[in-house]
Amino acid sequence: MRRLNRRIFLRGLGGACVAAPFLGSVMGSGARAQSTTPRRLIAMFTYYGCVTTRWFPVRSHGPLTADDLTGTTLEPLTPYVDRLLMPRGIRAMNEWTMDMTLGQGNDPHNNVTGSYFTCQPLMPNSDDPLVPVHPRLSPMPIGPSLDHVIARQLSPDQQPLFIRVGNVTAPAHSAISFSGPEEMYPGIGSASQLFTALTGLFDGGGATSPASYAALRGQSILDIVKDDLETLERVDMSGDDRAKLTAWKELLHETSLVCTEARARTLGLSEEVVAITGGFGNDAVSTPIEGTSLDGADVYSNLAVLAAACNANSVIFLAYPANFTFSGLGLETTTAGLAYRVGSPTFGGPCVPNVLDQLTTIDAFYARKFAHLVKQLDELPDGDGSLLDGTAAVWFQEVSDGAARNLNNLPILQAGSCGGYFKTGWAINVEDGADDLTRGNSEAVCADGAEEFSASDATAKITGTDRTLANAPINKYFCNLMNALGVRAGEDGFPLVGGTEDVRCFGRYDRTEDFIGGDVNPPTIHDPGEFTELRAGS
Repeated sequence: MRRLNRRIFLRGLGGACVAAPFLGSVMGSGARAQSTTPRRLIAMFTYYGCVTTRWFPVRSHGPLTADDLTGTTLEPLTPYVDRLLMPRGIRAMNEWTMDMTLGQGNDPHNNVTGSYFTCQPLMPNSDDPLVPVHPRLSPMPIGPSLDHVIARQLSPDQQPLFIRVGNVTAPAHSAISFSGPEEMYPGIGSASQLFTALTGLFDGGGATSPASYAALRGQSILDIVKDDLETLERVDMSGDDRAKLTAWKELLHETSLVCTEARARTLGLSEEVVAITGGFGNDAVSTPIEGTSLDGADVYSNLAVLAAACNANSVIFLAYPANFTFSGLGLETTTAGLAYRVGSPTFGGPCVPNVLDQLTTIDAFYARKFAHLVKQLDELPDGDGSLLDGTAAVWFQEVSDGAARNLNNLPILQAGSCGGYFKTGWAINVEDGADDLTRGNSEAVCADGAEEFSASDATAKITGTDRTLANAPINKYFCNLMNALGVRAGEDGFPLVGGTEDVRCFGRYDRTEDFIGGDVNPPTIHDPGEFTELRAGS
């Protein structure tokens, strides 16, 4: 058989397909679907929450319809309403409060972001919630984040693909990715660097063989091995073996390599476009790219989609900038200043004129970017379906309301069933199944853009959600995601390389109160398992 770069072949087909002619189990439809549809997690993370009263649909539990999204921030997702899953009633960990009754002192941002995907306390601990984090202290979580836990079992080199949208590096107190205890992970921010890495994925460093080059240029694996298959078909063989060979050819056709230069062009990606993306100066995110239908954020999303099409990684994170000015949206105030309602990250002052509308402009932009990501995934074929079918694409937000900085009633939106694992087309209140869960109180102040927003309003969390509501631990949703992807656990239920069990536990604590004081309480997961109601068929 002609020489073909092994990485091209395996990334294009999946290792199971190579063995298809020799495994009787691949003849079954279930095994075929599993081998031809890799499962992936693509997370989109945004900071400072949202105007929850405009973001959430009124319905908190039940089938979602286009009418539920009409008039909300999520209206751009209407074409995909039957592919959406909205887990309601979830709380993230380590919430900041003035009296430290829900988490550590530290910093209003540091607490949240450091513990968001780790569910671990931060060290060193501070018990003064009004003193900014000292640069030399830089509290960081004492365990790895979700992206790294998954990557250790499923990703090349045991590393996730962590993408900083706009090539903006988050300050230490806003970091969300950690490769280990107190080890912040920077990821990659340069669009050009990422594009080069993806287009150079196939060659191990030496000269590319003619067959590998053909695959790189878009020729299918079936075309490349056509002569060899025709020779094999002329061999006298049993009817059973011939049926297996036919099935293998069908698999090759179904899984034709989608990681190609042609595919990149379909996504609007080229060296010129990604180079322009890095040249916007202060706002390389929401500025349109002349001559294309893309803005900077779309380019990063399309690079994530290309990485998924390449099977380059099973876990891809797109982290938007933290405190940022979206000049491309016509805004002049930072996201932090708008979230706090007063123009700067302080607790009190006159409301910025039309601040709620400005916040909604940002929320709507993020919704369009998530809709764009979903659209690109849905338009790329993958086996019998699309890339979206094998993916859980999830929009996570740092907090619920940006002024209250509350972590209960968290806005989370998922698209894709991750290979049929999740129920879609539903909002599911995982806490108690109530269909009338509050949308929060984001419009409790600054509704007319004129009044004073006092420090006591902010620290009392008046714009948030009653702390007794929507407190189901996010740890359980992370267990759902890991089990959907195929991550395994040890007998104790925690993720473990080489484990054989389903994942039932994640992090150190699953109650925000346990974070008080830092790492002083014994490690405890009070509510192990996943949210079974999110599973397909439930």
